[in-house]
Amino acid sequence: MTMAAPSSTQQRIELPTGTLELRIDSGAAEADELLGFAARANAKRGFLFLSKVLGKHWPASPGAMLAVHERLAATVPPVDGPVLFIAMAETAIGLGQGVFEAWLRAHPAQQALFLYTTRYRVGAGPLIEFAEAHSHAPRQFLHEPTDPALHALFMAARTVVMVDDEASTGNTFVNLAAACQRLNPGIERVHLATITNFMGPAAPGELDARFGLPATIGALVDGQFTFAQGPLPPDQGAAQRFEHDADRGASSAFGRLGIDHAVPAPTALAARLAGEFAPGSRVLVLGTGEFMHASTLLGAALQQLGVDVVVQSTTRSPILTWGAVGHALTFPDNYGEGIANYLYNVAPGQYDHVLLCFETAPGPALFALADTLRARLFHFQSEDHVEEVPVR
Repeated sequence: MTMAAPSSTQQRIELPTGTLELRIDSGAAEADELLGFAARANAKRGFLFLSKVLGKHWPASPGAMLAVHERLAATVPPVDGPVLFIAMAETAIGLGQGVFEAWLRAHPAQQALFLYTTRYRVGAGPLIEFAEAHSHAPRQFLHEPTDPALHALFMAARTVVMVDDEASTGNTFVNLAAACQRLNPGIERVHLATITNFMGPAAPGELDARFGLPATIGALVDGQFTFAQGPLPPDQGAAQRFEHDADRGASSAFGRLGIDHAVPAPTALAARLAGEFAPGSRVLVLGTGEFMHASTLLGAALQQLGVDVVVQSTTRSPILTWGAVGHALTFPDNYGEGIANYLYNVAPGQYDHVLLCFETAPGPALFALADTLRARLFHFQSEDHVEEVPVR
């Protein structure tokens, strides 16, 4: 893997919520392509390292996203035995699944299991709960696989690879690893794969002690930061309303309950759609909440057919309109929690075509968002069943 040559740079960013002091020790040459800065409407943490290659808060080229997946997969050290990949909700779910699939392509003879953390219950199986203390929605959950073969793979894993867009303290990783070890004491090592690592130069040498296991980290940008909190942002209201027995329509097919293979790209759908677009059309493929990876695969398939396409997703994260966030839309969430959801850096009419991809049953929230964006609705009911839903 080719890494950027070390070259330390320093930045001071004055946000509406405080002052961010940042030093980049490696990867500075591509930092602007990978990273922007935003102000969070969150009194716990008033800043956001906003990734430009996640397809979340910023329009991203599917090809650039897949290249990042390959690079982060290549940071995983050679390991024996099954590998457990875990992506962190909600922002890094698509990133983590892409890294998992890139690793599978590079290691076809090895077994691996992918799971992602979630804020929704699926089924009645056991949940592992852990905390993301600085989040606006701090309760996170990891489902134990209920399929016997996938559960056996979980228990046989000796390496855990945790994937997130950034590492700033590492506390959430430590909390999750401890929860996994309680279930599977056979876990022998941990690897962190992140686009940016701002835990500081001493962090790699401290990881073993923090995890109680041999631990490594691979990142595209490394450095450290300090943040001086300024004026507190206004209260944005509840960002999480977890009800233990509530069925939010979250799918079990794409990774919440475990998956041991790559999700097939919707190539037939992409070919049909590409034939409908006028030459030069600008297309946005839009995921929803925790449902991100399928939209990336659709975007990548369209891009391979020559379509000018970017990928993005809606989110529950409240961010101020400042810095890397130039436009914000607010709308009800399609999971029915009754909390606000957001879409950043997308204005109505900005794209010729918007393809809105979702996992929940279609309902008023999705129809309203589709109407605002003049979008077409695509319900991904399983890996190989996508239905276009007429917009009402």
